Amino acid sequence: MNYFKSFSSQLESMKVADFEKLALDLFQFQAKENAIYRSYLEARGVDSKAVKKVEEIPFLPIQFFKKFPVVCGKKDDFSSFYSSSGTTGQITSKHFIWSEETYLKHAEKIFEDFYGDLRDYHILALLPAYLERKGSSLVAMADYFIEHSRSGDSGFYLYNYKALIEKLHALKTRNDGRKVLLLGVTFALLDLAEQFNDVFPEMDNLIVMETGGMKGRRKEMIREEVHEILKKAFKISQVHSEYGMTELMSQAYSKGDGKYVLPHSMRIYLRDINDPLTWTRRNQGGINIIDLANFHSCAFIETQDLGRYQEDGTLEILGRFDNSEIRGCNLMVN
Repeated sequence: MNYFKSFSSQLESMKVADFEKLALDLFQFQAKENAIYRSYLEARGVDSKAVKKVEEIPFLPIQFFKKFPVVCGKKDDFSSFYSSSGTTGQITSKHFIWSEETYLKHAEKIFEDFYGDLRDYHILALLPAYLERKGSSLVAMADYFIEHSRSGDSGFYLYNYKALIEKLHALKTRNDGRKVLLLGVTFALLDLAEQFNDVFPEMDNLIVMETGGMKGRRKEMIREEVHEILKKAFKISQVHSEYGMTELMSQAYSKGDGKYVLPHSMRIYLRDINDPLTWTRRNQGGINIIDLANFHSCAFIETQDLGRYQEDGTLEILGRFDNSEIRGCNLMVN
């Protein structure tokens, strides 16, 4: 636990140049203290002490979070966890957490690095499916953002779409200088847009942010199609996006066109789509993530998502590998 406190402090004050050193230090710690990750490394014949470069670090397949407690130390030392949503019949992932307060403050820092002070926003969260179960990291983050926005107009909405529209109209009329962030799971935003397409107020201060996910409620759609529907309905020029998942403590944000900028605590490396153990020099491939905020679990995750780096350094999430399970993160295929 002392290591967690120490690393948490380092993460708060880290500079970009510190990333690789911190990643290597964290790898050595987790290769020793995380029993699941250690067993995985042994099965692959990896000598952790011989790993001297970030490029040599093996990534743990994300499916391990469904079957095992992926933690450093003893599971009994962790009293709570976040769980993925899944669809009926699926086995959900569990990410045991060391400190919810640390996670929420970290999420706040990432958001404010990209968007500014939470107190400059009214936050309206449209998160059905997530609100209807316990253990969602997204709901925990949204609840924290709502509280720390210090706005009496911030709040959650389940299926009460009319109340949400009335709130948007009221905020437009008042125009108190704050921005309005409508944070919603993709299927719910689409339902809202299609049912009330012609009644949304035109607001210069409105940000619509989709978190991805159809949750089995709608057919999958390409990102461009989803964003065009939302832009037309809400009378906005861009749709923002959040990329996160239960197995990660950090989030990435896009301010339009599905192009994500990574936070200071996260790096994404692309692997060959035909060989998960090989990095690719191409700009497109499977997504491997280093999330330094996962210092208590495993920071090196091989996901089932596909990504592509743009020339400007932003990352585009293309969707998921064929035959992979539906997840709560961004599912939109380009």
